[in-house]
Amino acid sequence: MSGDSAAVASFAVTDYVVFALMLLVSAAVGVYYAWVDRGQGSSGDFLTGGRRLTALPVSLSLTASFMSAITVLSNPAEVYRYGANIGYYGLSYAMTMVVTSEIFLPVFYRLAITSTYEYLELRFSRATRLLGTVLFIVQTILYTGVVIYTPALALNQVTGMDLWGAVISTGVVCTFYCTMGGLRAVVWTDVFQLGVMVAGFLSVIIRSVVVQGGILPVISDSRDGGRLNFGDFDTSPLRRHTFWTITVGGTFVWISIYGINQAQVQRYVSCKSVTHARLSLYINLVGLWSILLCSVFAGMCLFSVYKKCDPWTARRVSQPDQLMPYLVMDLLGDYPGLPGLFVAAAFSGSLSTVSSSISALAAVTVEDLIKPYTKMSERHLAWTSKGLSVLYGVLCIGMAGLASLMGGALQAVISIFGIIGGPLLGVFTLGILCPMANSKGALSGLVSGLVVSLWVGIGAQVYPPSPEMSRPLSLTTQGCNFTHAEKHLVLFVSVDFEDYWYAVSYLYFSPIGTITAVSVGLLVSLLTGTAVAERRTGELDLATGREKSGSTNRAFCDVELDLTKCSFPT
Repeated sequence: MSGDSAAVASFAVTDYVVFALMLLVSAAVGVYYAWVDRGQGSSGDFLTGGRRLTALPVSLSLTASFMSAITVLSNPAEVYRYGANIGYYGLSYAMTMVVTSEIFLPVFYRLAITSTYEYLELRFSRATRLLGTVLFIVQTILYTGVVIYTPALALNQVTGMDLWGAVISTGVVCTFYCTMGGLRAVVWTDVFQLGVMVAGFLSVIIRSVVVQGGILPVISDSRDGGRLNFGDFDTSPLRRHTFWTITVGGTFVWISIYGINQAQVQRYVSCKSVTHARLSLYINLVGLWSILLCSVFAGMCLFSVYKKCDPWTARRVSQPDQLMPYLVMDLLGDYPGLPGLFVAAAFSGSLSTVSSSISALAAVTVEDLIKPYTKMSERHLAWTSKGLSVLYGVLCIGMAGLASLMGGALQAVISIFGIIGGPLLGVFTLGILCPMANSKGALSGLVSGLVVSLWVGIGAQVYPPSPEMSRPLSLTTQGCNFTHAEKHLVLFVSVDFEDYWYAVSYLYFSPIGTITAVSVGLLVSLLTGTAVAERRTGELDLATGREKSGSTNRAFCDVELDLTKCSFPT
């Protein structure tokens, strides 16, 4: 009996009820905030929650927004195939929070900006801002496509439910509550969805531990199978995952997300004081660690259960991302409601991420592409924001179609963030940390960083690294009790390609982009004559005509962004 038919037989009415309930609660939050905030007509209130949010919900929302279905489905599969050393992401998360709270947060918070790309115009030029905005929009729509498609594929595997029905229902519910309730709805649904994700993980982990006879057998199976590969300190940049690629490369990727990505900055800038904003980042760190621990341990459970009969090699599943749903149906199929809870967890991850993306896309489009060029009233801008939420929702559903053509989801997502996020991080770093950088330097740095990281990223897709560099761990089907136990046909494509440039770990795409952008930016700035924060007037001066946000959000006080001269209470 194939995995699909077994799955259809065992996905009960209770499971559909649990899943539908999760979608309903999410939609209800949107309706609630649409009703509560009906009197507030400004786009600022819609996009930043009126800057009245406190640390706890924001921190949980920060965690949920980039802990997507990719985390629920791909991280355990990653541990199953390559080992638990992705646990080193815990270190990169910690370094990310320190850098974000000390370098990026104070600048963005004091400027009281809705779009992070406003900073680029203020510090450099309108051209830099527009290029940054366009890159962000492209990156986010690509990423969101992958995030919607991945759990739909899992649901299709688990339940036999129509793949595109699942894709469209996710997109529609998400678009609905973003459009209705704005950022406050997004933050509070994130809090609920994070709870569902943790519950889904725990149901699988607890059942696996019971079946395997305790936590120790799971750990010893993982050790015997070579999955506890924490001692890999190989410094070669060509190796896919080692201590160095994950801590160094991972830190760059996550700083580009937490430090400058609109979806995250929009959250902590919506806090009511800078102390709440900082606190939200550090509480979020605990959330990130918890989810990482759950996903790594779930991967160890996956290996422990299937150590003698790998469902992927035996073609019981068509992609590694389907291994977790397969385990769920195998272990929890007899418990009505629990498979539904796990699928709800995968979808919660998606909804929280997609809603963040839609909200962020609407914010940058209004602030960077509409406001500077039109004289619309605040009420019109608020309605435009809602219209854009619908438009981007539809676009992201369309992108899911393209995502179906991509490879492993985790790698695809980090590659997207590295290729585009790296150069963007470079140009913000140039602005904040390098007073001598000018607008010519910023623009040339951003373009050259993008060219180099695209070159490496596309090259890596065309010439995949050899198995010696990615080092998949052994899997067997010797213990399977069905007939066609054979090796998976397309494990890896090895190409004899002399140039090691394309074999660099996908985690280094981001540092390559960032370092190129900063280096070229500084060089060009020095050659063209430094302009210490080129002063502009009129429409570019964010200090005038801007509402104060929260109790401590001082508007911009010095064009050079000299943090020592600007004191603001905490």
